[in-house]
Amino acid sequence: MNILEYTLEGLTRYFELEHNKGNFHARALFREVFKKGNPDFFSAPEFRASPRLSAALAGRIKTDPGKVVRVFEEENLTKFITRLSDGLEIESVIIPMTRYQTLCVSSQVGCRMGCRFCETGQMGFRRSLLVSEITGQLYNGRHTLGKNIKNVVFMGMGEPFDNFDAVMKAVLVMNEQKGFDVALSHITISTAGLVPGINRLARMNLPNLRLAVSVNAADDKIRSGIMPVNRTYPLKALKKALKDFPLSGRGTFLLEYILIRGVNDSLGHAQKLSEFIGSLPVRLNLIPFNPVSGFEAHPSCDEDMHRFAAYLGERGIFVIKRWSKGRSVSAGCGQLGKTMDQD
Repeated sequence: MNILEYTLEGLTRYFELEHNKGNFHARALFREVFKKGNPDFFSAPEFRASPRLSAALAGRIKTDPGKVVRVFEEENLTKFITRLSDGLEIESVIIPMTRYQTLCVSSQVGCRMGCRFCETGQMGFRRSLLVSEITGQLYNGRHTLGKNIKNVVFMGMGEPFDNFDAVMKAVLVMNEQKGFDVALSHITISTAGLVPGINRLARMNLPNLRLAVSVNAADDKIRSGIMPVNRTYPLKALKKALKDFPLSGRGTFLLEYILIRGVNDSLGHAQKLSEFIGSLPVRLNLIPFNPVSGFEAHPSCDEDMHRFAAYLGERGIFVIKRWSKGRSVSAGCGQLGKTMDQD
């Protein structure tokens, strides 16, 4: 069993059922592994005082976050590649903030959504990640690379709602106060618009968990052309799922919009986006397109980006203009998987 898959409650139950122990040893293990990054938890006083338990656990319990095999830096941004137990690899990005850092985690090896502007989408789908392979990215970010990570965003490789159960279990492990202790309000799950996943999350009653949606066009024909998921779950269905979603009192959705020159960046497109948003409480991220394999397109120029943002701002929509970080190490939005293709 991999400790990185367990909440404190789950580990306590395991100790009670299998070893006639309980919360005392579970909390000690959490402290050593999650807080200190110490995989040799047997060295903790609680386990040295319980040699029979330590002997019983030897070989049965492990900490395996995957092996960090490559690290790339661009100024304060870090991208790292993790090799999993079957030899497949995933990419994660640590983004500098003002007082702490944000970790962008992957939920799958590859992706089956096939978004045209996304390098991972061009890889195709290999497999979904296990819970420990998701939480292992946070373990490696904090303890292997020594980063002060306080935010986690599921915006890396894969569609989180296509691996719903493992992602939500990973969220609970990351949120565990005696473990990683990442507040739900500091965790964001981003989806390409998988409506059943949005609806399942709505029923889980986790109002502080943040939801982001990659929109990229408010016209069904354009969106279906660059995001095949729209053919199954068009904008009308997506809008209904968001309207029905139980946000916290001051909660907002994060909408992501990749600006592609001549595709979705005119004032007419901005008008349709404004109409789609309507009264939804949103924060809109405008992001220039980053070059990816197999899609001959270009980012919108700064002037068009400013014009697009101004139009929406005049209609009361909160807009954040984000120029890509990490492009030189293929860590920009939509570029994960590019480095592995080059090896």
